Amino acid sequence: MRRIQLMSTRLAAVALLVGLYAGVGFASAAAADLPSSVRWKPGVNYTLISPAQPTSAPPGKVQVTEFFYLACPFCHALEPYMLAWRKSKPAYVEFVRVPVMWAPLQVADARLFYTLEAVGRDDLVEAAFHTLHRLEQAAGGNEDVMIGDTPAKTLALQAAFAQRHGVASTAFISAYRSFDVHVELGRARQLGQVYEITHTPTIVVDGRYKTDVAKAGGERQLIDLIGFLTRWDHEHPGAAAAP
Repeated sequence: MRRIQLMSTRLAAVALLVGLYAGVGFASAAAADLPSSVRWKPGVNYTLISPAQPTSAPPGKVQVTEFFYLACPFCHALEPYMLAWRKSKPAYVEFVRVPVMWAPLQVADARLFYTLEAVGRDDLVEAAFHTLHRLEQAAGGNEDVMIGDTPAKTLALQAAFAQRHGVASTAFISAYRSFDVHVELGRARQLGQVYEITHTPTIVVDGRYKTDVAKAGGERQLIDLIGFLTRWDHEHPGAAAAP
């Protein structure tokens, strides 16, 4: 499994993050030290994360993290904008998704997300988004779709979805139960706690700024704000590295 080759590196990264995450908070700083413009203001359009948190982005890259879950209707509403942005974003921006782990619904979605990655079918994340949204609409807005009343039934529903899209059931089940996926779920839970994620979608830029659709003023505006924050940190690498 291709992701297992990355396990040693990721385990080391997790250990580093555990050591550095202590004491994270959300604080203010001198306005001159923060991205600001006529349009975008710290404390209004985004929150400063202090101290800045480490990311997995390589040197010279600015990481954008979207906290989400597949059955989230607000994440689904944002997805077309994020998809267009991902296709045109600057080369110095690295995008990652982290599923939230609040309750059984979100845990089930997170396991589906990481299992699709583990079998090399990241492309099916979009299909999962649309499938879950369609099922929710048919269920009158109920988000508890593709999730059974037992873990075994949830696995069966998710494996059936993957199989309809060309993933062998045996491969899906093996990945679903793998140590690789287990580690990713633990990492996602920890990151959600560190960044105090209470709603989705939430965007974190470079481990330093936290924002969302409401703070930006809409989905399109959020994309503009992400562009502003990533460009600012790319052009001020010393400030981005400051504690």
